[in-house]
Amino acid sequence: MDLETKNYEIFNGNRQMKHTSLAQLPHSRVTFPWKKSFKWPRSQHHSTSKAIMSAAGVPVIEGYHGEDQSDQCLKEHARKIGYPVMIKAVRGGGGKGMRIARSEEEFQEQLESARREAKKSFNDDAMLIEKFVDTPRHVEVQVFGDQHGNAVYLFERDCSVQRRHQKIIEEAPGPGIDPEVRRKLGEAAVRAAKAVNYVGAGTVEFIMDPNHNFYFMEMNTRLQVEHPVTEMITGTDLVEWQLRIAAGEKIPLSQEEIKLNGHAFEARIYAEDPQNNFMPGAGPLVHLSTPPTGPSLRIETGVRQGDEVSVHYDPMIAKLVVWAADRQAALKKLQYSLHQYNIVGLNTNIDFLLTLSSHPEFVAGHVHTDFIPQHHQDLFPPPSAAAKEVLCQAALGLLLHEKTVTDAFKVQTKDQFSPFASSSGRRLNFSYTRDMTLKDGQNNVPIAVQYNQDGSYSMQIEDKIFEVFGDLCKEGDCTYLKCSVNGIVSKPKLIILDNTIYLFSMEGSAQIGIPVPKYLSAASSEGTQASTLAPMTGTIEKIFVKAGDTVKTGDTLMVMIAMKMEHAIKSPKDGTIKKVLFQEGSQANRHASLIEFVEEEETPPQ
Repeated sequence: MDLETKNYEIFNGNRQMKHTSLAQLPHSRVTFPWKKSFKWPRSQHHSTSKAIMSAAGVPVIEGYHGEDQSDQCLKEHARKIGYPVMIKAVRGGGGKGMRIARSEEEFQEQLESARREAKKSFNDDAMLIEKFVDTPRHVEVQVFGDQHGNAVYLFERDCSVQRRHQKIIEEAPGPGIDPEVRRKLGEAAVRAAKAVNYVGAGTVEFIMDPNHNFYFMEMNTRLQVEHPVTEMITGTDLVEWQLRIAAGEKIPLSQEEIKLNGHAFEARIYAEDPQNNFMPGAGPLVHLSTPPTGPSLRIETGVRQGDEVSVHYDPMIAKLVVWAADRQAALKKLQYSLHQYNIVGLNTNIDFLLTLSSHPEFVAGHVHTDFIPQHHQDLFPPPSAAAKEVLCQAALGLLLHEKTVTDAFKVQTKDQFSPFASSSGRRLNFSYTRDMTLKDGQNNVPIAVQYNQDGSYSMQIEDKIFEVFGDLCKEGDCTYLKCSVNGIVSKPKLIILDNTIYLFSMEGSAQIGIPVPKYLSAASSEGTQASTLAPMTGTIEKIFVKAGDTVKTGDTLMVMIAMKMEHAIKSPKDGTIKKVLFQEGSQANRHASLIEFVEEEETPPQ
């Protein structure tokens, strides 16, 4: 097997089956000696690129990309450009080392934060300053160049909806972009590629203002994470194109032969907690089930059920990619598929993606990089009580689960008369009724269950009675609850784990708790929080306080680096620091106490 064929199998097999990071493969198996990509010298990375782009007729945005990296110089250029400005790592990518300074007062703090993150991520803290366009769109164009002087574009992708400057949902083509603007975008991207004699796959990124004026931002000399949406709308295999071009062939299609067909979305599924400022998470994928893949739905992932999401890598679990004939149909397919993507064991952003993709402004295609902050109230509604019908489903699932366990016990013990081998109402309190309690959030919900002779149940929640019956059925590795609640039939997926009942259906997901008896639960101490806990495992990068310092609620106490990101640890209350429990450079485990506060009756150290 020759080297090109061997590497193609590694990359393409990785692409078809799993999207494991190439960094996790043996280095000897991931060498591409024939790969050609354009790389700017660090000192001239953006100043040179902007000059070349401008000379090539590509619109550019005002900014400073010079060698002088002193605080004073950067601050002067920020003042000259005019606030707000973007502070960005020269070696940046993936939103790392990127901050927005909206005024001169906050410039220094944002600059230092961006430098620290850039140093950790790229071992280079050189910064550039650019004018920040309010409510912009992030639109990028896929380009290809070959060794024969040819270059083409494969239309644009809109990657505007982001959190922490990182993309969440991407789509192609960009919504609301008319054919003329699309042509100009593509031609500008091709001019950018030709200006540097670019060979291979590249992504030319633009900022687009509300009037569809666009400006060159940067060029990524590789395929992007979201390249599958381009493959979907053009019917191409861009990895195959890379290999053919690297082998010296011409681009497989001419510009006229590249046709745009339909619409595609990609949703990035992350292990994170959107309700806690999208805090990345880690832990086991105890249950993982996905929608069936096919020509119009593809999943790129590097994990399977039972694997663990590690703190040492990006928390992305998978990319869910869908295609349909138009944007509305593709969006419906995305939402349908997200309902079928079910994970138990750690927090994910799946429910958030469903809320986001259903928002009227997103459905209308009114996307921009401030979408999440602008619609924060709609995207993060206060938790609502579970519907009584859902509580009945959870109660039925628990009863049927108990019956399955006791039936198995009966078979195992062969003692059909044992009271522990019966799940009927006669064993439970020696009557046909049973009082259950389930937990909806922090609220205990009493449910009076009556066992009926026909195998159904009458359940009373508050003053309402529900007639409930059903059964469990296995389909593949999943258990479903076929049930009827007051004549309404449904079939949610059922998982019972760690005193929690999980229900997944096309109407949404629910988590209903099973309260632990008091005699089994650990004694809990009440009172105010006397320490600040680490949100996740990470390294203490910088400490801003010492014992005896007085702090206010929200003051930054220290900075942690975790999962390649910088996290500010803020004071949960007004108070006085009693003790700092970690030093800079040391590692803290999740939920470890980082800083202790003086209790009210204590006296601070002198």
